Formats: sequence, C-alpha cells, structure tokens
Amino acid sequence: MDLGNAASVAYSAPELILIGAAIGIVAADPVVRAKEQLGAAALLACAAALIAAIGIRLPFSERWLVQGLLRGGEGWLWSRMVVVDGFAVFFKLVFALAAFATVWMSLGSAEVQDSGEEGEYYALVLAATVGLFYMAAAANLLMAYLALELVSLTSYVLTGYRRHDRRAGEAALKYLIYGGVASAVMVYGMSWLYGLAGSFQYRAIHDALAHGAAAPLTVFVAVVLVLAGFGFKIAAVPFHMWAPDVYEGAPIPVTAFLSVGSKAAGFAILIRLFYPGLSEPGAGGAWTTLAGLDWPTLMLVVSMATMTLGNLGALGQRNLKRLLAYSSIAHAGYLLMGFVVLDDAGLRAMLFYVVTYYLMNFGAFAVVMVVANATGREDMDGYRGLAWRGGAVPAVAMAIFLFSLAGIPPLAGFVGKFYLFAAVVEQRFYVLALVGFANTLVALYYYLRIVRTMFLDRPRGDEGVVALDAHNAFLLYFLAVPTIGLGLYWAPVMALAERSVRFFLG
Repeated sequence: MDLGNAASVAYSAPELILIGAAIGIVAADPVVRAKEQLGAAALLACAAALIAAIGIRLPFSERWLVQGLLRGGEGWLWSRMVVVDGFAVFFKLVFALAAFATVWMSLGSAEVQDSGEEGEYYALVLAATVGLFYMAAAANLLMAYLALELVSLTSYVLTGYRRHDRRAGEAALKYLIYGGVASAVMVYGMSWLYGLAGSFQYRAIHDALAHGAAAPLTVFVAVVLVLAGFGFKIAAVPFHMWAPDVYEGAPIPVTAFLSVGSKAAGFAILIRLFYPGLSEPGAGGAWTTLAGLDWPTLMLVVSMATMTLGNLGALGQRNLKRLLAYSSIAHAGYLLMGFVVLDDAGLRAMLFYVVTYYLMNFGAFAVVMVVANATGREDMDGYRGLAWRGGAVPAVAMAIFLFSLAGIPPLAGFVGKFYLFAAVVEQRFYVLALVGFANTLVALYYYLRIVRTMFLDRPRGDEGVVALDAHNAFLLYFLAVPTIGLGLYWAPVMALAERSVRFFLG
C-alpha cells in the first residue's frame, strides 16, 4: 500500500509522540524546578512510542486492521521515503526500549542529575530516538542520510553534555570530526548510486542493478564509500577509532545508548540497503547479490577484522568504559557474521542477538554507573572486592552480564552466539566460524578478569562502599532476569525475530 503524505501522518504515531514530548520538555524546562519530572515525561513518551509501534494501523484489503509487529503490517509512507514492515517495527521496539533504559539510567546517574540542564538532555535523547526509528524504516538514500545525521548530531551534543568536563569535550570533538569525515564519504558514495540508478529509492536501485545498468566495479566502489558512514555507526573496523574515546568521555547513560541503540540502528540501515536494495531474495530464504557485486566477501573480512581488533584492544584496558567500548566493537564483528551469510537464518540470528545484546550491554553499563555514582571510579581497581563492599547485587549482576557477553550457557548471549555460529557453519563459512570461536575465547579472558577482581581480589580500603538504591536496583533486575530467562527459554523471541525478517518490496 502506497500512502500519500497527508495519510502518512496517521501512521507515524511513534515518531510524533517522541517529537511532541521533546518539544514539550524543552518548553517546560524553564518553569519546572523538579527536573526529575521531565525525566518521568520522557519515560512515558518512550513507553507510549513503544505501544504505538506495536499497534501500527495500516489499510489492508480496503479495511482498517490493527497491524503491528506480530501481524506484519506493511506499507509505504511519505512518498515512498519510509516503509513500515515487520523488520522496521522490530527495530522500533528495540529503540524504544533502549531509550527507556537510557532515560531510566539518567534519572539515577549522578553525572546527569548534577548538571542542572536535564531538560535539554532528555529532549536530545528523544530526538535521537526519532532518528533511530527512521534509520530502520528508511527506504530511500536521502531519508537514510537525514535520519543518520539526526542521530549523529544529537549524539555529538549528548557526548559533550558535561560542558565543563575536559574529557567529555575532547570526546565530543573527536566524535564530530570522525563523524563528519565518514558522513562526507558516505554522501559521495550515495551520489554514485544515485547517478547509476537515477533514483534515491532502494527499490529503483535494485531494479537498475538487476538489469545491468552499471559495471560491477563501479557499484562496488560506491558501496565501499557508503560503508564509511554505515560502518562508522556500528563501529566496524576501520571506522571504529572514535568509539573508545567517546565511550570513555560521554556520560555513562549516553555511552550505553550509543553502544546499543545507535549500533542497532546502524545494522538496521545496513541490512535494509544491502538485502532488499543490493540483493535478490530466492527460494528457502537464500539471497543472491546483484550485478556480480561481491559485497559479502568484503564484509566477511570486515567481520573478522572487527571482532579480532575489538577483543585484542580490550585486553590491555583498565578503564571499564574503554574496555566495554572495545567489547562493543568486537560484538559488531559477531553480528556481521550473520550479515555475510546471505540467508534469512543469518538475519534471524542477528535480530535475536540484538535483543540479547540490549540486555547484557545495558546491564553492564548500568553496573558501571552504580559503581561510579558511589565511588567516582571507572577503573578496574575500583571494582576490587566489589561483592564484599556492599555491592553484592551489582557484582552478581555484572557477572551475569559479562558471562552472557562471553557466550557462557545458560545465558542469553550463549543462545545468540549459537544461532550466529549455526548460520555461519550451515553456509560453510568455516574460517569465519573458527575466527569467531577464537575471539570468543579471547573475550572470555578479559571478562573473567573483571569477575575475578570483583569476587576474589581483596579490597585495599580506599575503594569506597557501594550502596544500591531502589531505582538502580530495579534496572539491574529488569535487565538481569531476562538475560537468564532468554538463556533458558528463547522460543518467543526467536519466533518474533523470524516473523520480523520480512521486507516490504512493494
């Protein structure tokens, strides 16, 4: 179904809720003294956007039906610049949950609460979430660029939110410079694709390439240029260099938001272009590339390099935020394993892993925030004997999240990695599977080092006592329980991912 611009307004409820809430928060900020009320409003907006995304209505068979994530509603919006399908709504759900967790973390973060400028902060988080929504739903290169830039610009400001912190200012500047260069290269690549196809539409690009409108080498160069922008968003090698400094300098809730929400959106926009745009669906869930464009081989090399460099870079880190930044880079490499197999099984594994990654990575950063609130420390020594300094619950939760990140059963991360490796082995990418397994062992070493520090190292006396308040305790339980639960019973989420690997092609 192709809707006009006026009719499209009715089906943009999630985005309109977030936009309206952001504007309302900015307007109310000068007159509201209790700034936590603005955070509560942002929480309600995220919850409302989540409900609206699941209950999207589309005209279907000339009748109004409630179409959403579970029923696979499909249609074009905004003159075919945006598409609503199971894939887009799945990621909108993830983004709404990521924004909710970010705002909840922010309400319990000393870094955010001590600034006195929470209104602008919450408005920027909601604005960035709108950009994430449109990144997943973009069916047009122009829309993809605008959405990506909206996320990038708000992320630059959020990174440097603590204006008087030199480390935050340095991180924001580096993020801006890297992002600007990546964006310029990406736009140049998009101009090549536009010149080849005569249209910004993914479907038009697909049709042009399917009919041999361009030489494979020309298309390959354009794709490599576009990858500069998309690779920057997911922190894939060689576009990863910004991540450690930015993750270290940004407020911890912002770091968590970048590591989960922004990364997931990067994968959503990457899949949307490369699968429906540059590939052809076949029988049995298999896909084939167009015009002899061998982008899977390129991404295979990127996947192996990303997970290897990320894990090796994490080995020598003493700052937990930097260590988790390199871990996040490595997990981008793991996710790319499912991307390169050109099969629906790989995509399903990616979508499932995005959910598990949301739980375990947000959880790890939540523990980092709890410790930082109590002690002001982010270094490894600040976690010495954490379990015996009043931080038993954060220590146990951190162990759960780290073991899940490492892929230890029976946790959600193990199930996610199992499906990724199964998809790779099924398509006979044995070298990629071996590299992934070797990197999993490397990651296990530095995750275990943190667990050992929390439980086995004796405190020296200068680390400080860690007290867990009810607000942050709820967040830890909210993330830790599903991390365990999905490791024991994952069928509903996997079924959800399977239904969401549906692209509306018109």
